[in-house]
Amino acid sequence: MKKSVLTRYRVMAYVTGVLLVLLTLGVIAKYLLDMDGADGFTSVVGIAHGWLYVVYLIFAFDLGSKAKWPVRKQLWVLLAGTIPTAAFFVERKVSHELEARIAQGEPVAAKA
Repeated sequence: MKKSVLTRYRVMAYVTGVLLVLLTLGVIAKYLLDMDGADGFTSVVGIAHGWLYVVYLIFAFDLGSKAKWPVRKQLWVLLAGTIPTAAFFVERKVSHELEARIAQGEPVAAKA
């Protein structure tokens, strides 16, 4: 597996995570705080997150298939983009695991 596969996953994990946190804050501002202007912000960030989440799914699935992850782990990584802040923690864990394997030159395969 090339390091570029991991890098593009990491970039999309951060982008998706930041947009989801912004979307969550926008929804709180819109519905709980009744702030003016939150409608437009929520719409723009929601659309951006939706489209970029699809790109995240593609990159995360590609990473998981090349890393030969079990289905359960791959589903958790795919769903991390839907839970606020989860993408940051999952990305960190995945990166540490795969970077160590890439540095050792070992073939990247799932743990049993």
